[in-house]
Amino acid sequence: MSRIERAFEKAESEGRKVFVGYLPVGYPDLETSIQAAITLARNGVDIIELGPPYSDPVMDGAVIQEATTAALAAGFRTADLFTALRAITAATDVPVLVMTYWNPVVQYGVDRYADDLLAAGGAGLITPDITPEVADEWIAASERTGLDRVFLAAPTSSDERLALVVRSSTGFVYTVSTMGITGERAELDRAARTLVGRLRAQGATRACVGIGISTPEQIAAVSEYADGAIVGTALVRALRDGGLDALAEVTRTLADGTSSSRPVTEK
Repeated sequence: MSRIERAFEKAESEGRKVFVGYLPVGYPDLETSIQAAITLARNGVDIIELGPPYSDPVMDGAVIQEATTAALAAGFRTADLFTALRAITAATDVPVLVMTYWNPVVQYGVDRYADDLLAAGGAGLITPDITPEVADEWIAASERTGLDRVFLAAPTSSDERLALVVRSSTGFVYTVSTMGITGERAELDRAARTLVGRLRAQGATRACVGIGISTPEQIAAVSEYADGAIVGTALVRALRDGGLDALAEVTRTLADGTSSSRPVTEK
């Protein structure tokens, strides 16, 4: 059983759903981003989603693009990701998934990336811009290393594509709540509920909904039909506007959406 699977089992045993929290590594600087990820873990996040900055972030909204652009301008390099992972995983048992666009992995070397990710304590990859049918090299590397691979499912996907995503994913399927880029939205598209149902019909046992989730009420709504909720923009905004203290407060508030009796660990 992978660390991601254990995170789901723990949440299920406590009668709640999983809270996945995203932050970009290197923002506002490398050390603060490490402490920010640890802050997520200590205030209610079950799985950390860590995003290396990328020069062409086609899926990211304005708040996240602003943060990743700043990190790149400050000199972020891929090696910094593994430095951050080692520090984060030494400080917490909460598993860390890396959400990365595919080009940096190819440039680094797929097997080398997988090996260094494993050695640094990472739990796997979320890959938003590569589909399973062209991911043979990554699938082979993940099977060799035991890293989880999380592919995305969109409302526009055919049943055949959803079946392939379900077969190819481990840990969970990243369920896109709406078409478009990340960011806070007043209402989640009803398509998310329908999409999770379609994934269930294709055999998905764990599906987490992301994109546009920014309030505990939205997390609670998603928790009615999905196995977890993924939040990014609201956390990045909190870190930007109020530093680690604000990030901790917002994380605790969002975590309440997964269960009214949710335990939060303070360290």
